[in-house]
Amino acid sequence: MKAGITIYFQHPNYLEEKDGPTNVPDQGVIRRDLAIAEAAEGLGYDSLWSVEHHFTGYTMVPDVTQLLAYLAGRTKKIELGSAAIILPWHNPVRVADSVALLDNLSNGRYILGLGRGLGRIEFDGIGVPMGESRERFIEAAQIVLNGLENGYVEFDGKHYKQEKRWIRPTPTRSFKGRSYAAAVSPESQEIMARLGVGILIAPQKPWDTTIREHNSYREMYEKINGQEAPQPIVTCQCYVDRDASRAKDRALLHIADYYRFVMKHYELGGSHLDGVKDYEYYAKAKQNIGRIGDDQAASNFAELQVYGTPAECLGRIEAMRDKLDCQAFNAILSYATMDDAEAHANMKLWTEEVFPKIKKMGRSATAPKSGAAKVA
Repeated sequence: MKAGITIYFQHPNYLEEKDGPTNVPDQGVIRRDLAIAEAAEGLGYDSLWSVEHHFTGYTMVPDVTQLLAYLAGRTKKIELGSAAIILPWHNPVRVADSVALLDNLSNGRYILGLGRGLGRIEFDGIGVPMGESRERFIEAAQIVLNGLENGYVEFDGKHYKQEKRWIRPTPTRSFKGRSYAAAVSPESQEIMARLGVGILIAPQKPWDTTIREHNSYREMYEKINGQEAPQPIVTCQCYVDRDASRAKDRALLHIADYYRFVMKHYELGGSHLDGVKDYEYYAKAKQNIGRIGDDQAASNFAELQVYGTPAECLGRIEAMRDKLDCQAFNAILSYATMDDAEAHANMKLWTEEVFPKIKKMGRSATAPKSGAAKVA
């Protein structure tokens, strides 16, 4: 199995933000996570990933291709992934251009990850109606994926109309087998199967639900594309400590805080998604949080992540492999309310005792098999 690292630039004081930044400089957070990222290649990690978000300390990566281009210049071999570029927030032609340039700068090391977004603060700030996000995502994904494959963009849709233009520089090679998308709502599974992309999984639902939905995606992918689906890529908040009790206590603190960041950023307790087209799943999620409460919701999320002693962490990852037949596992080791010392200690122990054994894991003997498509 491949093993990677995801960095967030997540400000530890985000929960204290009211209307703008707190008095703790953002640059310190960026330098901390960059140190983790820049060490990854020398330590043998297979890939580096980051995300796209805007306007708050939830994560401070407004341009993920810019960050990955910086990391491409600081590295030589490690793969670089976006998890994800949020297509409705962009002109898709500009996305295709940026992806092609990054692919050339990195000598073909880029793994394309796409998404459609959820944060109202971001949609409102960028000026895109949330109710159009799914339609815009589908059209934009077609423009980007077909453009990267054909070498030119051309489209006549409801939201985007584009005369034929060549993408320059041309991508170094095909993006088939190295294109993925985040698919949280059940309705997204068929969309991603039709687009012919793999799935990025960040566990946030009961495992039986995640497994059922992913198996449904696999079946649709094979029916639509005439071949088996790519194996998914899984990303989790991770916390490791040699002392089991301390590992659990610290993990449940920081991972639960991370989910409180999520609830704040996405306003998961609010009513703004009620009646918004194509966000019905999230409106139901809000009802569930209202029923069980924020603390229980954060605790439930933490139990889906990876924490414990090195052996316990490996056991959790093996269980995910057996459930999903995933091809890669990406660890988030610096997040939420962790300070610098704890984040670096987490990275150090993970690298010494967990990461090398992930790399030695074979494929699941029990999970429904995905196809042989691999991240290059």
